Amino acid sequence: MIELSTYELFVLAAGAMAFGIYLLIKGGDWTVDAAVFVAERTGLSPLFIGATIISFGTSVPELFTSVTANLQGYPGIALGNVLGSNVANILLVLGATAFVFQVTARPKDLVKDLCMMLLATGIMAFGMLTGGFNQILGLIMFGILAAFVFYQYKTDSIPLEEDDDDDDTPGITTMKGAVVILLAGLAALGVGSELLVKGAVQTGSAIGVPEAIIGLTVVAFGTSLPELSTCIAAARKQSVGLILGNIIGSNTFNILSIIGLTAVIAPLDVDPVLLGADLWITVAVAVLFTLWMLTVGRLNRTTGIIMIAAYVIFVAAQYLTP
Repeated sequence: MIELSTYELFVLAAGAMAFGIYLLIKGGDWTVDAAVFVAERTGLSPLFIGATIISFGTSVPELFTSVTANLQGYPGIALGNVLGSNVANILLVLGATAFVFQVTARPKDLVKDLCMMLLATGIMAFGMLTGGFNQILGLIMFGILAAFVFYQYKTDSIPLEEDDDDDDTPGITTMKGAVVILLAGLAALGVGSELLVKGAVQTGSAIGVPEAIIGLTVVAFGTSLPELSTCIAAARKQSVGLILGNIIGSNTFNILSIIGLTAVIAPLDVDPVLLGADLWITVAVAVLFTLWMLTVGRLNRTTGIIMIAAYVIFVAAQYLTP
C-alpha cells in the first residue's frame, strides 16, 4: 500500500478542489442556459423553474452529503450541512450576486415562496428542539414539499420581468437539447461539488475541527457553490427570477427534502453543538431576508457587501469560539 506524505495529500486535495470549481462554473452556465430555454418554450416563469428544477438540482450535493454522513454515523455533518448551506445561500451566494448585479423583484411575486421557506425553517427548528427527526416526520416534510411544488405548478403566474435576448441560450435549439444540457449541467454541479467537498473535509479533519462545525462551514460552503455558480451565471444573463427562485427554493429543498429524506432512510439525531447560536442565526437570517425582500425588494452592491461580511463573521465565529 502506497503511503502519501501530508504534502502529497494536500496537492491532490488542491487539484481536486480546483477541478471541482471548474466543473461548478461550467455546470452553472449549462444549467442556466437550459433552464432559460425551457422557461421560454413552456411558458413557465423563470421564478418557478429556479425554485423547482434548478433548486432541486443544486441541492443534490447537500442531499448525497447528508444521507451519507448520517448513515456513516456523523449526524453533525448531515444537519450542520443544511443549516450552514441555508445561511451561505442567503448571505454569501445572494451577497456575491448582488455585488455584481442588482437583484430587484416585486414583493408580491415572492410571497408564497418566502412563506414556504419560513414554514420549512420553522419545521426544522421544531424538529431540532424536540430531539431529532424520525421517519414519520421525514415523510411529512417531504410530503409538504411535494404538495407545494404541485401547487406552484398549478398557480405559476406571470414571469418576473426579464431581458429578452435570443443569444441567452447559445447552442440550444430544441427541447431535447435543452434537457441534455440541463442534465449535463446538474451532473457537473454534483461532481464538482463532491470533489471540492472531499478535499476541504480532508483538510478540516486534519486540524481537529468538530464534525458539526465542519458540516456547518466547510461542507456547507462547498455544497453551496452550485447555487453560487448558478446565480452568478444567471446574473450575467440578468435573469432575476432564476436567481431568487434558486436561492429561496434551495433553502426550502434543503430542509424539506434533504432533512426529510435523510430521516426517512435513517432517523436523524441532533448534535448539541448546533442547538446554540447556530440554529437561531439560521432562523434569523431567513426571517430578516424575507422581511427585506417583502418590504424593500432590492439587493444592491452595498447590501451585498454587508451580507458577505456577515457571512465571514459567522464562519470566523465558529472557529474562534471556544
